[in-house]
Amino acid sequence: MTETYKRVALIGLGLIASSMFWAMKRGNLVDEVTGYARSAETRAKAREIGLCDRVCDTAKEAVEGADLVVLCVPVGAMEAVAKEIAPALMPGATVTDVGSVKRAVIEAVAPNLPEGVHFVPAHPMAGTEHSGPTSGFAELFDGKFCLIVPMQDSDPVAVERLEVLWQDMGAQINRMEDAAHHDLVCAVTSHAPHLIAYTMVGVADDLRRVTDSEVIRYSAAGFRDFTRIAASDPTMWRDVFLTNKDATLEILGRFTEELFALQRAIRTGDGDHLFDYFTRTRAIRRGIIEAGQDTDAPDFGRVKRGS
Repeated sequence: MTETYKRVALIGLGLIASSMFWAMKRGNLVDEVTGYARSAETRAKAREIGLCDRVCDTAKEAVEGADLVVLCVPVGAMEAVAKEIAPALMPGATVTDVGSVKRAVIEAVAPNLPEGVHFVPAHPMAGTEHSGPTSGFAELFDGKFCLIVPMQDSDPVAVERLEVLWQDMGAQINRMEDAAHHDLVCAVTSHAPHLIAYTMVGVADDLRRVTDSEVIRYSAAGFRDFTRIAASDPTMWRDVFLTNKDATLEILGRFTEELFALQRAIRTGDGDHLFDYFTRTRAIRRGIIEAGQDTDAPDFGRVKRGS
């Protein structure tokens, strides 16, 4: 592998950051990886498990001398972190992020970076329901897409350099020039499904005629996977919905229309409508498997990782 950066600083040490570290170490991609987390407990755990070559007690210390800084914090914290690290950033360094919302991140980060520092927004489309420094693993990005969402004035060399790193960590690269379009795509593929999962688990909790023990004992694949998604980090998802409000509300409006149509078909006994609808959506699921983004193995081929 070609070395793309000498020092990478990871700000935030959760699932994505820890997986990036292990992936970079697996491929011997950088000389040194520094890390910082706001919580002293998280920093202590990172040191205990050998996460990062050097764990720092301040974000400024972590980014000093780094030619790549990766913001791995919730979207709502991006602006404060950008302001905090700005004075310590090395001229010519690249700052990137891993947030699943891009327009709000660009608005929060770009204006707060000094002249001569390149900002290249990115979004690795990989994850699990686990969080924290012990949740990462080197294979998380293998075969998954990482969307690079450069701004109009993003430095082309900085963009290409970041793409090489993500490819070397196992990801497939796609560029998406329009941040608003990125946010709409993610509202369809990730944000709205998570909100629906949270809602379905909430419905089960509120339906007192079905006991908690029955929900747990008799969970078939459908509800079981709802609960898996709904176990995701609440701070991250709170910020996602607040910062991608317009796109999420648009998709939820479309979802509500589709749901009403299905309710009507069930109420009126319109089996043809139900069959045609399920046939069409089944084809989409098969397309996901054929694209290598999941597997049709039992439990979707997933194994439990992290803690």
